[in-house]
Formats: sequence, structure tokens, C-alpha cells
Amino acid sequence: MKTILLILFIVSGFGAFAKDYTVSSPNGKIKVTVSVETQIKWSATVDNQPVFTGNTLSLDLGTSVLGINPKVVSGKTSTVNETVQTVVAVKSKTISNNYNQLNLNFKPNYTVSFRLFDNGIAYRFETNIKDQITVKYEEVGLNFSGDYGVLFPEEETVYSHYERIYLDQKISSLNAGRFASLPTLVKADNNIKIGITEADLFDYPCLFLEATGKAAFKSKYPKVILKSDPKGDREIQNIQEADYIATTSGTRTFPWRVFMISTEDARLVENQMVFLLSRENKITDTSWIKPGLVAWDWWNENNIYGVDFKAGLDTKTYKYYIDFASKHNIPYIILDEGWTKSTTNIKEANPDLNLQELIAYGKTKNVDIILWCLWNPLDADMDAILDIYAKVGAKGIKVDFMARSEQYMVNFYERAAKACADRKLLIDFHGAFKPSGMGRAYPNIINHEGVKGMENAKWSKDITPEHDVTLCFTRMLAGPMDFTPGAMINKNEKDYAISFSNPMSMGTRCHQIAMYVCYDSPLQMLADSPSNYYKETETTTFISKMPTVWDDTKVLDAKVGDYILMARQKDNNWYLGAMTDWTARSLDLDLSFLGEGTFEIEIMQDGINAEKSCNDYKRIVKQITSADKLKINLAKGGGWAAICKKL
Repeated sequence: MKTILLILFIVSGFGAFAKDYTVSSPNGKIKVTVSVETQIKWSATVDNQPVFTGNTLSLDLGTSVLGINPKVVSGKTSTVNETVQTVVAVKSKTISNNYNQLNLNFKPNYTVSFRLFDNGIAYRFETNIKDQITVKYEEVGLNFSGDYGVLFPEEETVYSHYERIYLDQKISSLNAGRFASLPTLVKADNNIKIGITEADLFDYPCLFLEATGKAAFKSKYPKVILKSDPKGDREIQNIQEADYIATTSGTRTFPWRVFMISTEDARLVENQMVFLLSRENKITDTSWIKPGLVAWDWWNENNIYGVDFKAGLDTKTYKYYIDFASKHNIPYIILDEGWTKSTTNIKEANPDLNLQELIAYGKTKNVDIILWCLWNPLDADMDAILDIYAKVGAKGIKVDFMARSEQYMVNFYERAAKACADRKLLIDFHGAFKPSGMGRAYPNIINHEGVKGMENAKWSKDITPEHDVTLCFTRMLAGPMDFTPGAMINKNEKDYAISFSNPMSMGTRCHQIAMYVCYDSPLQMLADSPSNYYKETETTTFISKMPTVWDDTKVLDAKVGDYILMARQKDNNWYLGAMTDWTARSLDLDLSFLGEGTFEIEIMQDGINAEKSCNDYKRIVKQITSADKLKINLAKGGGWAAICKKL
């Protein structure tokens, strides 16, 4: 009897003290093995093919390093299968949240959790320590099973606007010390793609990935800033950093380290893990949060014409913007840099602009106003400034030039989002790091920049059709992006010229139009001059019909960096968009997803001379059903868009 009891004890205790633990995705295609020896390590396979081998993780608290010489207390797996509702439907109204999770509890008082979805892996630390802790470093060591390719948004400094070109290289070709912001996209064998980012970031710095000179990355973080001096109205210099990355509560969860995985490029774009892994909504009443299109002044530098007044940062000019927005049922305009008395005095309008008059005028036209401001004067007197904006009737703010992502700045984002939510104000983070899930907790965060967007066309040749398409598979994995499309002066590569005051875009007119479908952006800009839009009424009328949030999203065909074809549903209608790089191509569109009934389809397609004159397009209206198939012909740098209305 004693022998039998001893055997039972050993068997029952084996799960808690085993060195290897495994967990698989619900469909069984992704598998993670966690090894607990002298350090916690994990490996992963996709369809039985290794992609990660011996990844390391640890959390250095100065007095101890969690994850080194770990002592397992217990291991437990669990399964969740539910449907999650969204407040701001960036890709869809509802999201399936189906995963298997492994929780490993360790002495003293910490847990490492692995969560596996059918489309990815995530893990995080959780601590249960009574006092405040200082985090010196969190190790995220990624060791790939092969020397894979990577789309690498290389940074020069952690004090960045996070607007980068994606370098396409082998991981090992990146010299040790070179580093990138997130997301990055790893291109493994057998068409396996791995999008790397983070979720549920709060009270903690952003993660960067640093090259090692091998087929591996390691983590890098901005450290706590102890002291700095101002440089102008929006930068800092003479920065003195601490030797730690955060001081924070000892009882907390840490950010999820997220690995989106797909063997189909199209499915990668549909991934919503960042949202699912982040804190739930903290705003009780969300009825006032209204996504929509917005007319924007800064990109076109108020280049309006055909009027009897001189354009400027004044009341008459912005009434012109309001009239334009109202005519096309655009719910917002932005007053960008220059509307305030100065960039540091953001409580008062400049002498040429009557803000109260403008807001009152806008309300008579069903157009609301969003106000630009610099982050540092807002941070210095946040409550008083936001009280003024709310009292005067503004609907939101666009806060700019943060250009940092250390712990203090991450906390500024949350303070600003909460303070805006308390006053029923939207917030658009510009000059910002990528979204990291805070928009689920505060759905009034209506957009993020953190992307090399079209504003760069004012001073560079970086915004190419290839870059535009690549963003769908890279930056957009993290969440919505304020790319600011809508250029009405469209040029091929040969004819393109840089102009700050009269900017243009590379690629065709329909390439720009397609962005309104292909890009996630609940607050989506019309970046060009109202005068240009008035001149091109067919394009403007078509764009102005576009929703900015969606009931459902289907990526019908895609190849990373080359092309994408998407379908979005809103109510009973479908909205379609396709973009290509500098390669002309034809795509087949199967309309079976439409369901029953007859639809009227309004198509905007590249004109027969679009490669020579990129403004050339053709509008077609006809009836279709789900049994039909269409051939989409894309010019070099081209695009295609359509609206399907159910009859």
C-alpha cells in the first residue's frame, strides 16, 4: 500500500515539477514547448516546422532576476472560446477570442503565461510582490530556427517619431547593435510570416528589437529619463538616463510579447491579437465616440483657390473647410499647427481666428472641430487646457511631437486618454509610437500615427506604392494608423517632384482612393485642399461615402509588399479596395462573399493611360450578384476601389 501511495504521489506531482511543458493552438497547428531548467526557455513550431528555438525570457529586478534558476510551483492549462464586442470597430464589430493558455507559477510570487491562438503566440510576466519594484531589464531573446528574412523598421535612436522605411534583409545580415521599433515582420520558410509586436502596454516602456549579428534578436528599451533640457518648443537634449527602465507596482501584469503567425499573407492582415490581449474598456458611456472622415489643413498648407479672400490660419479659411466638409457629409475638420496663439500657449487662439465662432458655425453645418496641440504644454497644464477645449465645444484633440516611448511617455498617453474621456473628447496621437492596445481600454483613442505616412511626401521620395502596400503587413498589424491619404495630384515615379507647399503622391489616383478601404483608420483624413476636391467631384463624392469602421473585414488576396485586395462590410453594403506596388498586375475577384441579392457596384479603376498620367481613372456603375467574378487590372503604382450597395 505504501508503495502504491508513493507511485501515486510521484505521478500526481509530475505535472508541477516537469522540466518541459507544452501548449498548442486550438487547431493544433502552432505548438510551444517551455523548458524550465537554469533559465526559462521556449520554442515553437508551425505545422511541425520549427520557427523559434530556445528563446529566452527573464525580468531583472535588481535584487533578483525572475526566470533565472526558476522554481516551478504549479503549471496549469486552460481554454477560452468566446466572442468579444468592440466599441470602435477597426476591423470588425465582433472578434472571436479562442485560445489555449499555459500558466506557470514560480517562486517567489511570479507567473509566466503563454497564450496560443490559431493565428499566433503571446506570453507575459505577472508579479505578485507587495512593494513597488524597479525593473532594470526585461529579456526578450528570440532565436530563429533559420536565417530568415525580416522587414526591419530600423531606428537611429529610441527618441523617435517611429516613422521608418522597412528594410528587407536577412536577420543575420544586420550588424549587432542595429535596432528597430515594432512591429517587425519575419519571413520564415514555407511562407510562414511572423509579425512581432506587443500588447497591453501601460506604466512601462516600449519594446525595441536589437540585432545580434546572428539569426536572433534581443530586447532593447528606452530607460527612465532623470533629467533633460528643452530644445526649442518640442524636443529635448542633454538627456540623463537612469540605469533602469521602470519603477512600477510589484503586483501587476506586464506587456504581452506578441507573435502573429500565418502561412497565408491575407490572413496576417486580419489578425486582431493586440486588441484581444489588451485591457478591457474603461469608459462607461461610449455613445459619444464617433469615428469618421476628417478634412485636414496642414498637408495641403491651406492652398485654396477660387475664393475672394486670402487664405491663412484664420476664421474665413476654416469656414471654407467647414463648408466643404458639410457639403460632403464629412463630420470633422482639424485645426492643425498655427491655430493657437503660439505653440506653447495652447489655451488661446491666434488673433486672426475666432474659435468660438468657428465651432458654432460648424455645429450649424453638422461639422465638429478637432484641435492640434503639442504634448509638453498639454502635459504641463492638462486639466485646465482640456477644460477650455471641452467648454468651447471642441470634439477632440490631435496631440503631437511626443517622439519618445519611455515609461513616463507611455503614462502620458494614458493620462491624456483618460482626461479626454472624462470630458468626452477624442484623441489622435501624432508623433507617436505604434498602438499597443491602449485603444481597447480607452476607445476615445481614435487613431495613432507612428507610421511613415503621406506627410513625408512633402519633403522626401520615401512614400512609394511599394511602401504603401507594405504597411498593411507591418505597421498596421499593431492597430489603426494615421497615414493621411487623399492626394489629388498623382504622379508616376518619373514625374514626381518634392513640394512642401503643393505636395503630390506617387502612384495613381485610384491607388489613393483604395487606401480608404485598405487602411485601418477610424479617424481617416482627406489630406488635400478642399479646392482640389471641389475640382474633382467624382473622386471626392466617392471618398466621402467611405465608412471608417467596419462590421467585417475579409482580405481576399495578398502578397507581402506586392499587392492587397480587401473587402469590408458596413451594414448591408460592401466596400472593396486593391493596391499594387510599381508592378502592374491583374487580380481575380470572386464575389461569392456578397451573399444573396442583387447589388449595384460603383467602381473606380485605373484609366487606360494611368501609367502615363496617374490622375487618369474610370468610373463604372453596374449591377452584380455573388455569382459574378470580376477581373481587376491595376496599373503600375495602381489601385482599384468599389462600393457595393444592396438593392
